Amino acid sequence: MIRVLLVDDQHLVRMGLRMLCESAPDVEVVGEAADGRDAPRLVAELQPDVILMDLRMPGVDGITATGRIMAARPASRIVVLTTFGDDDHLYPALAAGAFGFLVKDAPPQDLLAAIRRAAAGEQPFSQDVLGRLVERAVGAHDARRAPAGPGLPELTGRERQVLAMVGAGLSNGEIAARLHLGVTTVKTHVANLMRKTGCPNRIRLAVLAVRSGLSAE
Repeated sequence: MIRVLLVDDQHLVRMGLRMLCESAPDVEVVGEAADGRDAPRLVAELQPDVILMDLRMPGVDGITATGRIMAARPASRIVVLTTFGDDDHLYPALAAGAFGFLVKDAPPQDLLAAIRRAAAGEQPFSQDVLGRLVERAVGAHDARRAPAGPGLPELTGRERQVLAMVGAGLSNGEIAARLHLGVTTVKTHVANLMRKTGCPNRIRLAVLAVRSGLSAE
């Protein structure tokens, strides 16, 4: 059973998320927080597998709460729920330790899939959110330094294919289906890419893929 903590200041949103989670036989909501101030305490008490975190809340916001949770419990898997108005908060949330990002109006099956992916150790990202994160990261990088950064390290042809698909926002399962590989094999390729490139997460890998001009076509 996947234990989930909900953190959102809107009662109706939390109620909807709870109903959705409880419709799944393998997901259980173990607690709720109406603001970011209570979230670290509840994480310590309840030890959820996945935390669904709103970004914009009164008092202590989701970015601050994420940073406090990660400082106390670095293995926490926090999936941020975003809207199109949250773009300025996406990269700070990633820097604070967010494990994944999902748009609030995502289809119910996508949200449940994201919870399962996070619980299994795979960072879930809505493709449009990934695109916006990558665009901001690439833009910030270009603004800071005009010269091109170092090129890709030596990668196998398969690793370059996987990296390009990570840059396009595909999940491990989608990459596996497209390349006719096992999901475990794709996970191994992603882990190798992180090791070879020094990228700590999928967002950094995606930024590298975009800056390197790799295409998933």
